[in-house]
Amino acid sequence: MLKKNPQTLLLLMTFVMSLVFSVWQVLLNNFVIERASFTGAEIGILQSLREVPGFLAFTAIFILLLLREQTFALVSLALLTIGVGITGFFPQVLGLYLTTILMSVGFHYYETINQSLTLQWVDKADTAGFMGKALAWRSAAALTGYGSIWAVMTYLQLDYRWMYAIIGGLGLLMVIALSLYFPRFPQGEVQHKKVILRRRYWLYYLLTFFSGARRQIFMVFAGFMMVEKFGYSVSQITALFLINYVVNLLFAPAIGRFIGRIGERNALMIEYVGLIVIFTSYAFVQQAETAAVLYVLDHLLFAMAIAIKTYFQKIAEPKDIAATMSVSFTINHIAAVVIPALLGMLWLYSNKWVFFIGAGFSLCSLVLAFNIPRHPAQDRHVNWPANV
Repeated sequence: MLKKNPQTLLLLMTFVMSLVFSVWQVLLNNFVIERASFTGAEIGILQSLREVPGFLAFTAIFILLLLREQTFALVSLALLTIGVGITGFFPQVLGLYLTTILMSVGFHYYETINQSLTLQWVDKADTAGFMGKALAWRSAAALTGYGSIWAVMTYLQLDYRWMYAIIGGLGLLMVIALSLYFPRFPQGEVQHKKVILRRRYWLYYLLTFFSGARRQIFMVFAGFMMVEKFGYSVSQITALFLINYVVNLLFAPAIGRFIGRIGERNALMIEYVGLIVIFTSYAFVQQAETAAVLYVLDHLLFAMAIAIKTYFQKIAEPKDIAATMSVSFTINHIAAVVIPALLGMLWLYSNKWVFFIGAGFSLCSLVLAFNIPRHPAQDRHVNWPANV
């Protein structure tokens, strides 16, 4: 019997999100090429449209005027499952753009509210460990999704339309079951229902921005390098994804507990030093196997970004959490809108410089991490300047 507590609800919602989204993601490229005859231009527009709701995540605050956060999270998750479920029925350019926007609105609103609820419902001492556990649940769900695709499309030989419909419909049924099974949990401190930018959170905002910038370089260009430079096949790239998820499944909970032991400052400094080395290595790597090892280590180090959220939890006024999570999601996606296009042009000139810029972003983050107090608190949010 599942425990009816907020932590269980958060983990199960995370599982549903990752299961449904991973299937959408892994089928997308084949589907749009085989069924909608997409070229690079159309897929570029689709991916840009997918990021726009993340950039507009701050609007979640206004929806909270009408809905409780728990309800909003479940509604957003339902939108995600519906968007994925109907994707296969609209194999045209416009139809795919519209279903992607619907899916992305649900995904980004859910992620925003999920982060807010996690910081409100989980004790500060347990947050890093819980977030590591949640990462493991994400990985387990993605692996389940990949396994289901292989089984259904190999043995049942179903069309993309029905694969999307099955996983979307299953996800929607799970969301309905969660909404009926779990009671409404108290939110604690009443949250602000307006956009908030506080000067005292400036370090958190900057860490979030640089995290988003680095993440885009990894997501867009590291995998692209594998194919362009080393000739990785679809099966090899898929195997690399599977390795990443298995590594996260095994090590993410331990990383969360490790952050809880050594503190946010030390954890982030380890992450940023590691990323400087990895991005610099990307620029010079010559062996496909070495590149694969760097890719897995890169993905694993990003789990350390949990420390940014736990740092904010410790310095924040409780009533600021929902509003600030919405704003930070927008800040994180500023880079998603700008970085791929700008660095894509630079890639044509020199792919090394793309990774040098990633190392530069990591260096900026490392400098910022020195300003995190060893024991952050509401009255101790930065080392310098004091009381700002």
